[in-house]
Amino acid sequence: MKEKEPIISVRNLTCAYGENVIVDDITFDVMPGEIFVIMGGSGCGKSTVLNHMIGLDIPGSGEILIDGLNIVSAQGETRLKILSKIGVMYQMGALFGSMTLLENVRLPMEEFTDLPLEAMDFIAGMKLALVGLRSYSGLMPSEISGGMKKRAAIARAMALDPGILFLDEPSAGLDPVTTAEIDEVIKGLSEDLGVTFVIVSHELSSIFNIADRVIMLDKRLKKIVAEGDPRELREHSDDPIVREFLQRKAWNKESI
Repeated sequence: MKEKEPIISVRNLTCAYGENVIVDDITFDVMPGEIFVIMGGSGCGKSTVLNHMIGLDIPGSGEILIDGLNIVSAQGETRLKILSKIGVMYQMGALFGSMTLLENVRLPMEEFTDLPLEAMDFIAGMKLALVGLRSYSGLMPSEISGGMKKRAAIARAMALDPGILFLDEPSAGLDPVTTAEIDEVIKGLSEDLGVTFVIVSHELSSIFNIADRVIMLDKRLKKIVAEGDPRELREHSDDPIVREFLQRKAWNKESI
């Protein structure tokens, strides 16, 4: 049987802002359908790598192939083709406060499709249903909880049926119960729809609960210091940096 090809390939990626190198020459793959987590301490470059992967930032060097197309060099129709394959949920949700949840989810369809309004509303409602928010579609973001905002942002990221979802700290600022709810949404979408997830997180409970595979970045080395199943790394890694991170007994703000 032929092995699956990676849906994302990051090759020799260096991320820098001016002379300040954040991540130096890293390489990794993301396989179709997996929940892939980028983890590490504060300032190690987790969100920076994600921003490069979705084309927001231009790397100092390296390639980022999404379904075989290089987002770093792509322009015009090729770049739009790549972007149509991905959806993004930013750390704070980034919902528009002047729009209802339904209108927020409908917005990408208004921008990128010619569907009639009734069809867009129907699809937006279905996306909200997938994250458990169908009955809240007429509410404004100010009228719902932080966890519901995160779920609505995931629904909006799914509006154009992308095969890949990038989530930046989906559990940030949430209590353990709400974090577990977000985890279940992610696992459900992965299992039911086969969506590939690339998630930035430092939340150990979520990482162990949802991740098929992780990479761990280190701020001092500017490299990937671990890659694999987080549960295996926790128990068997020979690297003290990795063990210290994965064996934390409680969330410590200073350590992340």
